[in-house]
Amino acid sequence: MNKKIIIVASNYYHDITENLYSGVVKYIEWHNKAKKSILENIDYKVVYTPGSFEIPFLINKFKDKADGFIALGCIIRGETYHFEIISNQVSRKIMDLSVDINKPIGFGVLTCDNLDQAEMRSDPKRDNKGEEAAIACIKNLYYE
Repeated sequence: MNKKIIIVASNYYHDITENLYSGVVKYIEWHNKAKKSILENIDYKVVYTPGSFEIPFLINKFKDKADGFIALGCIIRGETYHFEIISNQVSRKIMDLSVDINKPIGFGVLTCDNLDQAEMRSDPKRDNKGEEAAIACIKNLYYE
């Protein structure tokens, strides 16, 4: 039976998020071809949010509309404590939601010291963290 995933993506750092998204799509397309069965495909859609802080809200809002979720975003350290607050709260709430709604949430929210780190972790030609989040979500969809 097909599974449905909603990708909730912050577009605050648009280029980074698009790179992460390309990693997600790459893995989903590989998965769908590898299964060779229309009954085991992953259907997906993307929902954008202005920032990473809003990702848990949208996952909760759509919790009954999908079998799993992939959270994509980027939080870059600045000169204030804001980075720690946002990073910690987004991470904690996404984990809480996964347990509360009993659905996998692939965590593709980058928390980086600078833009160079974010670009490396979202590079479609390297170890793309969006692809890793898709792998985690999809593999957990099929645990019974």
